Order: sequence, then C-alpha cells, then structure tokens
Amino acid sequence: MNAQLSTRLLNLLDRLEPLLPPERAPIDWSRDIAALWQRHALGGRLTPVQPRDSVRVAELIGIDSQKNALVENTRTFLRGRPANHALLWGARGTGKSSLIRALINDLAGEGLRLIQVDRHDLVGLPTLVQTLRDSDYRFVVYCDDLSFEGSDDAYKALKSVLDGTLTGPPDNVLLYATSNRRHLLPESMTDNNDTQVVGGEIHHGDAVEEKISLSDRFGLWLSFYPFDQDTYLQTCAHWVAHLGGQFDDAAEAEARRFALSRGVRSGRAAWQFAIAWTGRHDA
Repeated sequence: MNAQLSTRLLNLLDRLEPLLPPERAPIDWSRDIAALWQRHALGGRLTPVQPRDSVRVAELIGIDSQKNALVENTRTFLRGRPANHALLWGARGTGKSSLIRALINDLAGEGLRLIQVDRHDLVGLPTLVQTLRDSDYRFVVYCDDLSFEGSDDAYKALKSVLDGTLTGPPDNVLLYATSNRRHLLPESMTDNNDTQVVGGEIHHGDAVEEKISLSDRFGLWLSFYPFDQDTYLQTCAHWVAHLGGQFDDAAEAEARRFALSRGVRSGRAAWQFAIAWTGRHDA
C-alpha cells in the first residue's frame, strides 16, 4: 500500500510540475524598483522589470492639479503617514497611466516601489499584499485600465483588499488604479428599476449600490479630461523637442490635422504626432 501511495504521489507531482513557475532568485527590492505580479496554480510570483521609460512627473503637461494631488498623496505615504488609495479615471490618452509610471522615476530614491497587477491576476491580490507586509519598502500596487464585466467576480478580491478584510492592506501598501469608467463596472438602465424616491430623496437599488461601492473604496479620485487645443499643441511642442525635433509653423499645422484625423486631442495623440513628425524630419 505504501509503495502504491508513493507511486501515485510521484505521478501527481509529475503532472503538477508543468504548472509550477520556473525557479527564480528572490526579488531584491534594494535593486529592483518595479515588478509584475502574476498568479499561478499555487499562488503567485513577482518578476522584476525595468521601468518602460524615464519620463518624470514634471514632463506631463495639462494635468497639473492631478499631478500635485497624486504626488502629495504618495509622498505622504512614503513618510509613513496615512494616505488614500487612488482611482485615476477619465478620457483615454490623457496621462493616467503615464502619471503613475512617472512616480517610480521621481520617487524610487525615497523608497517607493511599484508593482503592476493585471486585472486577470487580481484574484491573487490578497496573497500579494501579505507577502509585502514585512518589507522595509513602501509599495504602490497598480492596476492599469481597470474595468469589469457584469459577470466578472475578480473585482471582489480588489474590493475586499481595499476595505473589506479583517486586517486590510498593510501600512506599506497603497493601491492605485486607472480606468475610463468612474464606477469600474458596466451600468445599465435596468439597474435603476429598484430606485425609489423617499421623502424627496433618491435611494438607489441594490444593483446600483453594488456597482458604485467598489470605486467608493478609493479615497482619492482624480478626473482626467480631453485636452483643449492650446494644451494639445503645447504638449506636441514639448514632445517634438524631447525627441530632438523643431516645432515650427509647419509642425503646428500638421499637429492640428493629426488631431482632426484621430478625432481626439490628448497627451497620447501629442506623443504619437511627435513620433510621426520627428521620424519624417531631420533635427
């Protein structure tokens, strides 16, 4: 019987082996400033990565109030003071993700470390924050382009970690998220069927309350809006100069046409124009 049991266990281990992540050296936060969290069958792992660019917060144009609020919140957190989880929401391409990525370039020297979690890996978020609890560093756990479908239960893990578990996230972990949706979950007309007016006050039904309860758990909301033309052109000029080009009258006229053809004025459109313009014209 013991021999049969041993054989069965060995067979089981052979079948589990392909599901295990490859062995890696433990992450060294004194050297690694950013990482990706990926869950697997037996938990999850942190993979160190290099920041994708060297853009600083000061280089992001047209979002001064949002920059000031997020940097102040993050520096408060790095000083060991209470700080809020942050939701950056609004128009596409307006600098939400760039602002969070720029934080690591500005604040890594002050002890900040950045961990990105894909929406599909949020189920492992409680495990991740527990692994960070005893670290001497302070972490922003970041989920980009966050939104959920109506049948998606992954949001419950995020909701629980934000403000639902017995212990909550450790003091050295903040959660930042970006989204085009303020309430993160899709909303439909049928959600309002249970809404009632009592004494002149609107009382939302359970469906609406459930959908807004997740975004309510972020204490800092930062809204991002499409650029006006002056801000868009100023951003184009900045990135053209950054790439070594010259933003002359011809470049400005082309930048206007570029925005018109795309149907949007944003920081992303300005960056894409700068790449296209400098790529075609010698500095």
